[in-house]
Parts: sequence; structure tokens; C-alpha cells
Amino acid sequence: MTYPLERAGLRPRVDKALAVFLATQRARLLAIDEVLADVADALDDFVLLGGKRLRPAFAYWGYRGAGGGDSEQVVAAVAALELVQASALIHDDLMDRSDTRRGEPAIHRRFAARHAAAGWGGDGEAFGDSAAVLLGDLALVWSDELLHTSGVEPADLARARPVFDEMRTEVTVGQYLDVLTQATADTSLDRAGKVARFKSAKYTVERPLLLGAALAGAPAEVHDAYSAFGLPLGEAFQLRDDVLGVFGDPAQTGKPAGDDLREGKRTYLVAAAFAGLDDSGRTELDAGLGDQGLDFDGVTRLRALIRASGALAATERRIDELMAASLAALDKARIDEEAREVLHRLADAATRRTV
Repeated sequence: MTYPLERAGLRPRVDKALAVFLATQRARLLAIDEVLADVADALDDFVLLGGKRLRPAFAYWGYRGAGGGDSEQVVAAVAALELVQASALIHDDLMDRSDTRRGEPAIHRRFAARHAAAGWGGDGEAFGDSAAVLLGDLALVWSDELLHTSGVEPADLARARPVFDEMRTEVTVGQYLDVLTQATADTSLDRAGKVARFKSAKYTVERPLLLGAALAGAPAEVHDAYSAFGLPLGEAFQLRDDVLGVFGDPAQTGKPAGDDLREGKRTYLVAAAFAGLDDSGRTELDAGLGDQGLDFDGVTRLRALIRASGALAATERRIDELMAASLAALDKARIDEEAREVLHRLADAATRRTV
């Protein structure tokens, strides 16, 4: 995955833009109260010490593909997507009661541990939960601030803002649909597909591409081509995420084995398993989903059920189908050739990944 993300030195430039912005925000927080160093430290660690930077990469190369010229201002603008991602992940970990993220304690666990270490009064877990809500909100607020202080021309920013706003609405309601789907135990492929589209697919690839196109002032045909490329690719990205959530190696994903099973995620993979199992298999799978005490043997048993149902193979086929549709649209797009090459490599990196 390194090569496409390093093209044009993009990853270190995004990291630098984020570090400069967060240093400014740290100064603001400490001017309010020195105890807010805990908040600054946590967001620095979360944003700067991990993340693939895929969303800024899709936005940047969408911009370049539409004829935009390189600048540090544009890099700063697309870096704002990493703060949207930070917000989504912090809140997602809290809602899923996840203990870790990228091999480190999730934000709510970090602040619960801070509460315990300091010997503060009250419920430490509730304190951690509250801190995670607020830090996730703060990251979302800061995403807007980084975008509008990036230094891009006001006219370019005015074109980009509706895309940015739409994206943040979509990912938020997509997250709600995910929570609702777990609560209602909806196992339909239609519902799983809609959750995948709005919770992750659109804001991972399609909207970043459209943000880049808007910054470059691209014509409608480029926006249409980016949607045709980005939406199926984003769905394939989410399906790969679903597979890793059940079958991924914890040493690479930074999450416990089978974490999506303990959280009761009703993903496309799980929906396909329900469709392919007999009554007894569906009963066993349903009983294990959402069991927070699911041990290694339990995870192994559910993995075997999912494999036997044909769902893993079906999901892999679906990823291949979506990739074929995505790359066919990219090949037809009237965009800069260097950008086309990098976007092709990014597509491969997004769907063939192991983390």
C-alpha cells in the first residue's frame, strides 16, 4: 500500500498539515486550562500515530485528475478528511464497546484508565464514555475548521463545502443505520448493503473524490465518472473491512480476533451467511453474534459456520465484481493519466489490504 500513498510525497505532507494544525489547537486548549493537555495528547496520538490516509489520497488525486495543480493549501484541505475519520472511529469504538484501536486502547478506555490512575470520584467508565463523545465531537468540529482555514481560494472552498457537508451527514446517518440494524437484528442483504454504502463506502472513496473534483472546478462529467468509480470501490473497501473484522489477523488489524462477531455486526458477510445456512446453523450464528464473552473457540466455531455457508466466498466474489465495475469506470474517465494510474493503485490497495 505504500507506493500509491507516497506518490507526490502525499502521506508525509498530510501528516505535516495535521501536525501543524493540531499544534495550533493544542495551544488554544492549554490557554483555556492546562488540564486539557490530556485531550490534546489523546487526539495527537489518535490522529498522528496511525491511519492509512486513504481518504486524503483519493481527494488529492481526484483533484489532480480533474486538472488541479499541486499546493500545500490543497493538501491541508484534504487532510481535513482525517479528522472526520478520527471522529467516526472514536464514536464507533464507543458504540461498539471496543477495547482497542490500532493495537492501542480506544479513546473511551484511555480516559477510563486516566480516571482510575488519578483516583477521581464517580464512575470511571462513564467518564471515559463522556470523554470519547466529546473528543469525537471536537475532531468533527476541527475537520471543518481545518478545511476552511486551509488557504485554498474562497471560490474553490465554496464549491467543495456542499460535498464536505453531505459526506458528514451521510456517514453520521449511516452509523445510526448500523446501530439500528444491530438492534433490530435485520439480516437482509439489502439492509447490509445500505449500511455499508452510507457508513463507509461513500465517505471513504466517492465523496473524497468529489471533494477533489469540486476543489478543481471539474465539469459534471468528471463528477459522474468519479461517482461511477468511487461508489463500487467504496463498497468493496467496506466488504474487505467486514472480512477482516471476522477473519483478520489481530497482529495486523490491531483489533481482537472476531471483534465484529462479539459486537454483533450485521454486515454483508453475516447477511450472506444467514442466507446460506440451514435453520440450525442460523440459530447457532444468531446466538453467537453479539456475545461479548465469545472466546477463541467460539470465534473459531462461528468462522467455520460462515465459511460453510459460502458467505466468505460470496463476499470475495462480490468484491471482485465491484472492483471490475469500478476500474471499468476509471478507464473511461476523462482525467489526467498520472492520476488515473495512482487511483488504480489506490483501488487495489483499498481492497487487497490486510489491515
